[in-house]
Amino acid sequence: MIRVEEGKILIVDDDPYILKMLKFVLEKENFVSLYTAESGNEALKICREVSPDLIVLDVMLPDRDGMDVCKKIRQFSNAPILFLTAKNTDADKLTGFIYGGDDYITKPFNPLEVVARIRVHLRRQLMLSEANEPVQQTYDFGNFQLDEISGQLIVDGKEISCPAKEFQLLLFFCQHPNQVFSSRQLYRQVWDETFDFGGENTVKVHIRRLRSKIEPNPSQPQYLVTVRGLGYKLVKGPDPK
Repeated sequence: MIRVEEGKILIVDDDPYILKMLKFVLEKENFVSLYTAESGNEALKICREVSPDLIVLDVMLPDRDGMDVCKKIRQFSNAPILFLTAKNTDADKLTGFIYGGDDYITKPFNPLEVVARIRVHLRRQLMLSEANEPVQQTYDFGNFQLDEISGQLIVDGKEISCPAKEFQLLLFFCQHPNQVFSSRQLYRQVWDETFDFGGENTVKVHIRRLRSKIEPNPSQPQYLVTVRGLGYKLVKGPDPK
């Protein structure tokens, strides 16, 4: 997750003093990606070009109403929008929320309060983005690819049939590359049964079958290798000797 201070912030206001002041305060607070705009059209242009993580938006702009700008932004961005305005009635605030705003700051304001609110919204936005990041679904080991969602094993560009237990075993290895696992650990993870002598043989057979599918030369494995006395591991390329 990136630091809050690395988030991209767009400040939109037709008052050069406010732009300069907020930019100065944010820079003092170690924010590094700051953009400014003095009109609604300029704000929309910047939003489409840089995809800011948060927008501070004045309601009264020279070319178009800030509420309308917010509505336009909401067509392509979910970044938090903090309205700046001299209007402070409950009706004004409600209108801002209806148009898609996330917070409402009335003028005159304390710059440090604005920074504090920016931090809160950015932190929430960045945490949400991290939580929504998709778990890796396709594993690429060069000679072969394993697609967890579709259940496909692709070797040298061709789909190879792979029974369920072999697929689950290979998937476990793909999820834990370069880690050594004993037959007992593998049997517990994939078969979820009590390990015995038959379990060790079962793992060995499935390893051999997987090698016949993914290895250029199964008798000299480069990917699914044996670590003598310890078990097996899956490596990205030839295992260094």
